[in-house]
This record gives sequence, structure tokens and C-alpha cells, in this order.
Amino acid sequence: MNGISNLSTDHKMMQFVKYCIVGALNTIVCLGVIFVCKSLLGVNPYVSNISGYAAGLINSFLWNKQWVFKTRGRYRREAMRFLAGFAVCYLMQLSVVFVLNTSPFGRFEVDILGFVLSGYGIATLLGNVVYTLANYIYNRLVTFR
Repeated sequence: MNGISNLSTDHKMMQFVKYCIVGALNTIVCLGVIFVCKSLLGVNPYVSNISGYAAGLINSFLWNKQWVFKTRGRYRREAMRFLAGFAVCYLMQLSVVFVLNTSPFGRFEVDILGFVLSGYGIATLLGNVVYTLANYIYNRLVTFR
């Protein structure tokens, strides 16, 4: 039996909720590191960005390993699989954004009470949904099985 089918539906749902909580925490860590590096320490914006994403990835790996999927040992193997999954899922997200943004959908724009909703913005949100679902499935079935 694979790793996802032998869990109860409630357990899988709670695991996914935890995964999303970790994702929100990663966003805070990433943006916090970028802000501290760039705005408070005067670090180059690109170095700040890389530092923020690296901190977010490390944070994500540790929380997912210890709290969401609760695996023991095998740090190196799981870390390599985690990074590979991040790369694959990020490319999937980027592909969704690219395809939607270069289609007529990308020129979509509507003003809702002074807030402009663009095709690019919607494409980015949809890409993030694809990333989140694909990365959860990858991590459940490959990284932390």
C-alpha cells in the first residue's frame, strides 16, 4: 500500500492543514529574512532574496519532517528529495503562470473597488495552488514516505 492510502481521511486532512500552516510560516520566515537583510542590514536585494528563500526552505523541511509527516532519521536523503520536489513543483507553478500569462487570459484586468485584479495575479494564485497540491503529494509520497 502506498503512504497516502493507508491514512484515514481525517488524518490526511489534518496533515494537509498542518502542511498549509507550515507554508504560511515559511512565507513569514522568507519575507522576514529578506526584510532584515535588505532593509535593516543593507544587504544586496538579490542576496537578501536568496537568503530569504533558503531560510524558508530550511524552515519548511524541518517543520514538515518533524511536525507534518513525522519521519525519523535519513536527513540527507530526505533533504535531497525535498529539494528535488521543490524544484519540480516550482517549475510546474512557473509553467502555469507562464502559460496563463502569455495567453489572452494574461491581458485580463478588472478594477474592484480600486483594487486591480489582473490576469497575471490570478495566474500567480492558480500557480500557487498547483504548487501547494503537487508539493504536498510529492512530499507525502516521495520525500517523507
